[in-house]
Amino acid sequence: MVKEQVRLVRPSVVYKAAYMAFYQDWLKSGELMVPWVIAKDPSDFEEMIASLRRSEQGMDIPEGWVKDSTYWLVTESDNVVGAVNIRHELTEKLFNSGGHIGYGIRPGERQNGYGSRILELSLDKARELGIVKVLVVCDSYNTASKKVILRNGGVQDKDYIEPDGNVVERFWIGDVE
Repeated sequence: MVKEQVRLVRPSVVYKAAYMAFYQDWLKSGELMVPWVIAKDPSDFEEMIASLRRSEQGMDIPEGWVKDSTYWLVTESDNVVGAVNIRHELTEKLFNSGGHIGYGIRPGERQNGYGSRILELSLDKARELGIVKVLVVCDSYNTASKKVILRNGGVQDKDYIEPDGNVVERFWIGDVE
């Protein structure tokens, strides 16, 4: 059960203070920032927001990358508790180990139902982008994420083993034959 009602919002300066608290929580945890977009330096907040908008439009994206949309999971009290990055298409790397949707819940807000909710809302956004068969992945040791994916209708596909030996579990949600 979700602790507090939430919604996905586009990154905006309106949420600067809430986002900075979210970002600091990740830094203090020492964990890898997932999805990758939350590792972007927010010291020039307005430029960070502009960069996210350009990525969504396919502008200024690195070679081999794809358009992507970023949203923040915000509570009714306007706290940022999660972030999601939706890739509009798959490269070979994303097909193997990145997927269409990468999401993360703030370390201090886990086990409150936000993981299932962010993925559920993200699947709606992916459908709006025309993605009907969505690939979501997680590392094999991440049992919490695997449960979230299965809870949202994930059908397991073949695992991918990264060069360092890490096993990435792959799941399809949506128009699965």
